[in-house]
Amino acid sequence: MNLLSSFLPPADGVRRLQPGTEAVVGGRGLGPGTLYIAESRLSWLNGSGLGFSLEYPSISLHAISRDTAAYPEEHLYVMVNSKLADKEDKGAHMADQEEEESEDDDDDDDEEPITEIRFVPGEKSDLGEMFSAMCDCQALHPDPEDADSDDDYEGDEYDVEAHEQGQVDVPTFYTYEEGLSHLTTEGQATLERLENMLSNSIGNQHTMAGVRTEGPALEPEDGMDVENTQTVAGQFEDADVHH
Repeated sequence: MNLLSSFLPPADGVRRLQPGTEAVVGGRGLGPGTLYIAESRLSWLNGSGLGFSLEYPSISLHAISRDTAAYPEEHLYVMVNSKLADKEDKGAHMADQEEEESEDDDDDDDEEPITEIRFVPGEKSDLGEMFSAMCDCQALHPDPEDADSDDDYEGDEYDVEAHEQGQVDVPTFYTYEEGLSHLTTEGQATLERLENMLSNSIGNQHTMAGVRTEGPALEPEDGMDVENTQTVAGQFEDADVHH
């Protein structure tokens, strides 16, 4: 896209109008102009009515930069997820782009083009209000990917008012006997077969200390089931004991 073009400045939803602001795009100064921080777009126009406009979803980062080592003046830093080029640069890069694509396809698959823009106001004390206006306008244009993640949950909503008025279906719970009565003939036969298989697998087998033995069970004493097994002399003499 062309960097500088002629367009009318935004008239509605302007949160901040900052005259005397220099724009620096990709390290190239464009001179002083007026910055329009509007709800719809971020725009900058110079005295000739030429400038550029950015959509908020394309802005990945904005911050106040006070690091004079990176740039000699404090400014509002904006990072855009696209490569902005003016008419001269666009024509000069067209020939180089085809050659670079064949050489750098594998290396640049994960790289996204970005453009760094610096807005340097005449009054550095205005940076705080410029940043706040940017935050407010950016919040009006949330990332669509974040909205999609919120829509992943497709469960039913719980209506408290309807529940209190008895207008919702309450799950039905049954006792064991009631549940049997609701089984079909085939279901009752299947349940009976499973119970017989379980009973046959247990039989008269008793388990004690991990060794299966067979023997009659003692009568319950004091409400507890006690298993009596016949222990063969010396059967644990060679066993390893771990404490």
